[in-house]
Amino acid sequence: MKNDVFYRKNIFRSIDFWKSAIMTMEDDSFFELLRSVFGKIKTPFNKINLVNDLEKFLLREDINKTIAAYIDSNDAKIIAATALFGEPVPGKLESFFSGEFSCAQMQDIIVNLEERFILYRFKEKDISRIALNPVLEQALFPFTLDISVLFPSLKNAHNKADDTASMLNDRILAGLYSFSLQEKKIFKAEAYTPVSANKYSESGMVKHIIRKKTIETGKQIFPGMDLTLILGGLQALGLFYADKEQLCPDIERINDFGELSSRERMEYCAAGLVVYQGSEAQDSILAPLVRNKTRETAKFIHLFLDSLDEDLLYSEKTLKRLTEILDVDIDLRVNINILLDSLEKTGLLMAVPEENFHNTGDAGGALYSKKVTVRGAGNPAIAIESGFSILFYPEIEYTDAINLASFLSIKEAGTVIRFELQRDSAICSFDKNMNADEIINLLRRLANGRIDDTLIWTLKDWEKRYREVSLKKGVILTLAEDRRYLVKIRGIASMITETIAPGVYLLPESAMDNVADTLHDAGIDIISRPEPSSIKKAALMNSPSYKSIYNHFPSPAPQKTDGKKLPLSASKAAPCASPASSECQASSGRSRASSGSRAAEKRIASDKEVMPGAVLRKNFQGILEKMPLDKTARAELSARIDRRLVLCETQLKEADIRYEKLEARLLDYAGKQVIARQAVTQHAPLEIMWNKENRIFGIPKALEKEGDELILVILPDSEQKELRIPLGKVSLLRRIKKSIFT
Repeated sequence: MKNDVFYRKNIFRSIDFWKSAIMTMEDDSFFELLRSVFGKIKTPFNKINLVNDLEKFLLREDINKTIAAYIDSNDAKIIAATALFGEPVPGKLESFFSGEFSCAQMQDIIVNLEERFILYRFKEKDISRIALNPVLEQALFPFTLDISVLFPSLKNAHNKADDTASMLNDRILAGLYSFSLQEKKIFKAEAYTPVSANKYSESGMVKHIIRKKTIETGKQIFPGMDLTLILGGLQALGLFYADKEQLCPDIERINDFGELSSRERMEYCAAGLVVYQGSEAQDSILAPLVRNKTRETAKFIHLFLDSLDEDLLYSEKTLKRLTEILDVDIDLRVNINILLDSLEKTGLLMAVPEENFHNTGDAGGALYSKKVTVRGAGNPAIAIESGFSILFYPEIEYTDAINLASFLSIKEAGTVIRFELQRDSAICSFDKNMNADEIINLLRRLANGRIDDTLIWTLKDWEKRYREVSLKKGVILTLAEDRRYLVKIRGIASMITETIAPGVYLLPESAMDNVADTLHDAGIDIISRPEPSSIKKAALMNSPSYKSIYNHFPSPAPQKTDGKKLPLSASKAAPCASPASSECQASSGRSRASSGSRAAEKRIASDKEVMPGAVLRKNFQGILEKMPLDKTARAELSARIDRRLVLCETQLKEADIRYEKLEARLLDYAGKQVIARQAVTQHAPLEIMWNKENRIFGIPKALEKEGDELILVILPDSEQKELRIPLGKVSLLRRIKKSIFT
């Protein structure tokens, strides 16, 4: 994952802001927190002085090192996500880590990070937010850089591919353009009621359904293509529109499309597919709202792909997380399954069967890679075979492919893209003011001069016969003999395309108003403009506006995160500093540190080689064993060590022990009863292990008696159905604490 798309500066508030959040804690929580650091607190209490002392304690170099050494892979994920989202609401983290951590697990990790002073909470406009402690910025900053822990990936050896595997590419677009010209009856019109219809909705709306015969023809030419979906997506883009039975190409939009890069064109095509599959798009494919949504979706896809590395493979879970991050600002609520399917169809992603890889961390499904299309340079773009058959190579440019498709008929668009030069298609191009010489020169250039003389002779013969009999459409200007001097006026002379007979001139269809204005300026005050008895509305009356929706893509803009706009940075990811997690170390090998943080990273990394978290806890447990304590006090301090709350030896020897039983094991039946009843009363989550292998997190509902046994009724996080577990069979029962800031 490319960190430069995501990393944000200013992820730490001021220390004074953090102090104010600590000061607003409830007194019981405030003093409990301070006692965990300083032991017994002398009276009279002064909260300001205590918070200042806490700041000095956390700024100590040895304490910074210990806090950094304790950070494991789960901690690193929460820290990176908090930085990525920029002070998220708690529910945002739960949603992001859905499927990896249950709600109860998330609460347990976050509360533990609060007790260790890594995270704190504050309220802004009555909304609770989670933030990183600025006092520990030096220790935490390297972890904020490494987003690889949030988006797991694998090295990809399958990233090089041509564009033949995708359902859409520039050559296929040219084939569909040709298909729209040669198939005269593609649609049948059916009345329908929009999904969003109500009693005020317009009646008599028509939906264009592709004919079965057209679908069968399409299957032969475009094997494997869902013609309804593809044409619907292209209509959402405005490249084509339906007019009665015909699929009409909007040539101005198609030409505009050529101003984009090949990747950008496919991003817009993917956006069209995504938008079309929404009910509102299919109800009203030409609505301006669809145009806007298509443009925004294309921008989203552009950012999505920019954040991927073509050398890595990503699971669906990773890509879903990525859409959640990018969707914050655009608010498209993109369906991940539709998105991935559309990106595959347009060749922007390719799926690799997961069974080809091991230890992916995701069961089932495929892995996805950003696709790299390799194009040859200096090779011919087409090959002209016998029988006027023409093959399109991947090297062909979009504009050339479209120009060729205007006078060629598509015959095959599967593994091979094959067109044919036919009389009807050539005549169609002559109607669009192409001539035989232009066609011959285009074919000669793209085939590197390899063009058959027979083809040249045939084209010229078709053009000769085409000129011999013609029907023309335009504006006819007739001038009486004494008015023929008017054709010498510059504004009229430049518009005359042909002199049909003396005093009879042919002008373009669009010239009517301009010629009338010019004649008025020349002093002619009466001009005949008769209308035909039956006026047929132009097909474009129902077509979209000619204003192009295709924009170049700007550099990634600053992203809004939970209402807070933060600038992006070009910083790269720093190695994860967790000493206990091989997973974290492996993922961090795929990213680099920014120069501004290298010194801090090296210092922390070298310190932890000497004092990793596991060694620190073992040392503190050794000190605890030598202390003369009763069983209850020893258990409480041992639990604090296990939860990584002990940062120095003084905290053990001067501890103010106020025992709170959070867990009971094995034969401690009375302890399990106490914890279960507390959790039911407080609606506090529980962690439960039974039958050695079973482990769940959930909310307890009741403690019921059945005969001589107490039954714990609990609703697991991962299920909708309650479980009934005999308390005597529970090997571990642990109550998960609530946030110290609530």
